[in-house]
Amino acid sequence: MIKHDGIIIALNEDGTALVRIVQTSACAACKAKAMCASAESAEKEMTVQLVQCGSKAQNAVQDGSKLSSEKITTLNNIEQSLNNVEQYKLGDTVEVMVQQKMGWKAVVLAYLLPFFVMLAVMFIGNAIWAVREEILGTVALCAMAMYYLVLGLFKDKLQKEFSFTARKKNA
Repeated sequence: MIKHDGIIIALNEDGTALVRIVQTSACAACKAKAMCASAESAEKEMTVQLVQCGSKAQNAVQDGSKLSSEKITTLNNIEQSLNNVEQYKLGDTVEVMVQQKMGWKAVVLAYLLPFFVMLAVMFIGNAIWAVREEILGTVALCAMAMYYLVLGLFKDKLQKEFSFTARKKNA
């Protein structure tokens, strides 16, 4: 389970909230970061599904139960209708969570597949056409751009699949 702390900056009536998290680089905890130009952190805002602490779906995800993401989403939707959203208020600290496998899936879709598309176009293009490397490289980059355009067409489906949940942070 991937977790980040965040602060609620807006509440929606549908049981979701806009949460601000601080995303830090790997060296953000370094004591020399004040003198280092490479230390980065950025604030991100995301819409998350609010869940009650101790909900069945949340417990199943944390216990590592082998429930499919559809079953967990269904459990979250059912429980969300029963969820007491009034327990959340602006400024509350929450724990934003997503399953580890969703993180890996995002890495594969965003980095690995486009890299392999580019390599495949270069190797196949080199085997079929005897063109200059500059042209082949340009064609490979265009193929990668097409990959991202096709990925963008599935944005709504991917946003449903990569859903984040949040629960109140235990003080």
